[in-house]
Amino acid sequence: MSRKDLAATGRTQPAADRTLRRMAALFAGEKPRLAVAALLTVAVVVCTLALPVLSGRAVDCVVGVGEVDFAGLHRTLALIAVTLALTAISQWALTAVTNRLAFGAALDLRRRAFDHLQELPLSTIDSRGHGDLAARIVTDADMLTNGLLMAFQQLPVGVLTIVVTLVFMFALNPAIAAVVALLTPVSIFLARFIATHSARHFSGQTRLRGELTAYVEEMVGGISAVETFCVGDQVHARFAETNEALGQETFKAVFFSSLVNPTTRFANALVYAAIGIFGAFVAMGGGITVGGLSAFLGYADQYAKPFNDISGVATELQNSVACARRLFALLDMPAEEPEAPDAAVLAEPRGEVELDHVAFGYDARRLVLSDVDLAVRPGQRIALVGETGCGKTTLINLIMRFYDVSGGAVRVDGHDVRELTRESLRAGWGMVLQDTWVRRATVRENVSLGRPDATLEEVRAACREAYADDFIMRLPQGYDTVLDGSASLSAGQRQLLCIARVMLARPAMLILDEATSNIDTRTELLVQRALARLMEGRTSFVVAHRLSTVRDADLICVMADGVIAERGTHDELLAAGGRYKRIYEAQFAPTE
Repeated sequence: MSRKDLAATGRTQPAADRTLRRMAALFAGEKPRLAVAALLTVAVVVCTLALPVLSGRAVDCVVGVGEVDFAGLHRTLALIAVTLALTAISQWALTAVTNRLAFGAALDLRRRAFDHLQELPLSTIDSRGHGDLAARIVTDADMLTNGLLMAFQQLPVGVLTIVVTLVFMFALNPAIAAVVALLTPVSIFLARFIATHSARHFSGQTRLRGELTAYVEEMVGGISAVETFCVGDQVHARFAETNEALGQETFKAVFFSSLVNPTTRFANALVYAAIGIFGAFVAMGGGITVGGLSAFLGYADQYAKPFNDISGVATELQNSVACARRLFALLDMPAEEPEAPDAAVLAEPRGEVELDHVAFGYDARRLVLSDVDLAVRPGQRIALVGETGCGKTTLINLIMRFYDVSGGAVRVDGHDVRELTRESLRAGWGMVLQDTWVRRATVRENVSLGRPDATLEEVRAACREAYADDFIMRLPQGYDTVLDGSASLSAGQRQLLCIARVMLARPAMLILDEATSNIDTRTELLVQRALARLMEGRTSFVVAHRLSTVRDADLICVMADGVIAERGTHDELLAAGGRYKRIYEAQFAPTE
């Protein structure tokens, strides 16, 4: 992060105020628990501040040499024991209640953030680092919890302690209390100075931590490419740069926050010394008893300690506010365009698909698709071919409504997909992509993702059809083996599981995007036959670079320059002698 960025971060006081208001709104439904916490806070403070008075009474029970009021001393000691017990019970109850408040709020905010993540458009997720999004939901929520705990457990107690202690001290001796009040601004100035300077650096630390998390996640996912192309030095250099920036921000944040203890201790010692010296003169003049002065010194310690706690809370809150701001920023990201109130449900899709002058661009200034027209009859098998970047996968994303068209319309069974519920539209399709996804779950749970109620025998039948049963049965616990995400299986095995997933779901329509790209040639031939049987009677879109996999398609569409440049059967396109023939000959030309 540049110095300019950090300076700009330091000028976000209005944003911080808005964040604090939104943090307070997290507890709008917790008024009873907040009231209990307030009562317990009062109990803790009153009991704690009663102890110096009782200690002073105990001292005053010593009337003189050999003269002790034992009856009064016993009563006072009994009161001290009861007060200590009440203090301990109140403190325990306050901790339990505030823990429930803080962890409950963080849990709710994390759940809302994760739920909102599911509602974000694919374009929003694609444009941001996945590691940064994960850091917001996991790390930032944890940091927010730490700040809320300190705010609930130390801030109210500290503020109330200061106010009540001042009242008690003025009741004991106004002159000595006035000295304490005059020295109070020193502690306030120090606390404000530390909080102001640490806020900027905690905000920068939080932002850079998210950037570093995203970069590490990206590099771990692509470690094989990094090693293959020997770019470890460049990767390390960028990591070191971001890590160095994070280290500097962390150092500054920790430096300013570490000033809390020595500076507040200095202020505490100053107040304590002033009370001791001035109070001694007052006591010698008969203005206060020795027990009263002892109580006053106890109150001086009680009065000074909260400034230390409040300064620490203020520092931690700066970090929590920065984390909360990132979480709220995630919640503020626009969700997918809401469905129409009268959106139709695609109950029994026939598989009729129409692309009517479809135009689309990820960037409004540059269209990927400019004018795509295509009418697909139910049960027809469509192949999309063309050079890399011609828009084949983009077209699939529009059909599934992962993106909305910039112009024209996509219709399924005569309905514009924007007039259908997303759930019913996507439930009608089955997809096998080149980029496979296997979650941390058992093999059976991974295969039955689209049909959680499927029996084990149905799952095994689908896997046998996808030629995956053999390697699954060689796993330690067979279908009950827990897969550790994508790390447990090879790319080809993961792809076979994804094919089995579609075999089990038996959707009305199919999308196969390089569905066999990671499978060996022999297994590919077998899987292709199984997929051919699956596609019978189902509208299917097949995206492929290898033309050998699309020869039997009912219609082959060659995409180029944002349009369907050619269309026809395999034989018709070869006879036409256009783009398709050139691509075909490039793949199958004899080598010299």
